[in-house]
Amino acid sequence: MPGDKSISHRALIFAALASGTSRVTGILDSHDVRSTASVLRALGVDVPSLGPAMTLSGVGLTGLGAPAGDLDCGNSGTTTRLMAGVAAARPFTSRFVGDESLSKRPMRRIIRPLEAMGARVHCERGDGLPMVVYGAPLRSVDWQSEVASAQVKSAILLAGLVAGVPVSVTEPLLSRDHTERMLAARGVTVRRHEGTVSLEPTTALAAADVDVPADPSSAAFFAALAAIADGGDLLLTDVCVNPTRTGFLQLLRRMGARVEILEETVRGGEPVATLRVTAGALVGVDIGGYEVPSMIDELPLAACLAARAEGTTRITGAGELRVKESDRIATVVANLRALGVDAEELPDGMVVQGNRAPLRGAVTTHGDHRIAMAFGVLGATEGAAVEIDDRACTDVSFPGFWDLLARAVAP
Repeated sequence: MPGDKSISHRALIFAALASGTSRVTGILDSHDVRSTASVLRALGVDVPSLGPAMTLSGVGLTGLGAPAGDLDCGNSGTTTRLMAGVAAARPFTSRFVGDESLSKRPMRRIIRPLEAMGARVHCERGDGLPMVVYGAPLRSVDWQSEVASAQVKSAILLAGLVAGVPVSVTEPLLSRDHTERMLAARGVTVRRHEGTVSLEPTTALAAADVDVPADPSSAAFFAALAAIADGGDLLLTDVCVNPTRTGFLQLLRRMGARVEILEETVRGGEPVATLRVTAGALVGVDIGGYEVPSMIDELPLAACLAARAEGTTRITGAGELRVKESDRIATVVANLRALGVDAEELPDGMVVQGNRAPLRGAVTTHGDHRIAMAFGVLGATEGAAVEIDDRACTDVSFPGFWDLLARAVAP
């Protein structure tokens, strides 16, 4: 499986802000991560071309310089929101732009805390990009986040880190904690208590080597493939099994698949393991509440898996899916119906009735990589004839997905 996207973004950002030289291996060379590398270069960091092993010399917490032009984030919400937090603490102006899809995604959720800290942020078109961040000396903040979002949390933590001020973020539910783990591994004091994360100010960020583990969100597609296969199993090696990222594995077990976690170890503060997934007689389940943040990226895949399970699957509490690369609730339901599956939208989720009839039809991805891959998995099942309109969009997070999928199902 390819390197973890969330950790790859952060490995570059923290290496750039560190005092010293960091070595990064196993980084995900995808469009999104390239966007982060490009933005860092525009801010004066000498980031080499992405590769299996790369060395990066940091400029320190106060070493980023004013960009000569726009900061193009492509399709990457992580790049935009995390780097907006960094830029807010520097004494210059940054204009963030992106592609059509990214430009529609909400930014008010990071603008409000950054403005509370003393920055000024202006969206030229309502709540999306282009977005201009006017950096300033920032003050401390205790932020109550309305959404469980690792990007919002990380934007605030990075702003506090670069500004040298204490910050805390309280979330309604626990979101991914890669930022906290990676900061702690670099000598920053980060405290966690129930739903609150607090960061103490520091004057320098230590350099650290990172061996990026495989992405559990990418591995999920092949775990799902194994779960709905007619036989056999798949071994997925060196996968990050951070507890904030394993909700989909627990879901597979609840639905009836067999999932084993083997050879677990800790690498760079992140638990890593080999996964063995074996098919089972899948049944529909209810998905909602506390488990949603730990599998938010996998919920379209969960809905596709439900199409092959016996009974009804109901997903609720996932309104965040409406503001991803596409409206993933509407997109998933429309595409399931196009393949002959009984599915309906809820305001914050969807209901899917499983069946075992062969799936046939055309899928419209709206350029959304996770939609393409989720329906690609369905298309790999016995007797299916599924046409994906934009297969290339998977390069955003999973270059080589289609080749690996073909290998996995080859006789």
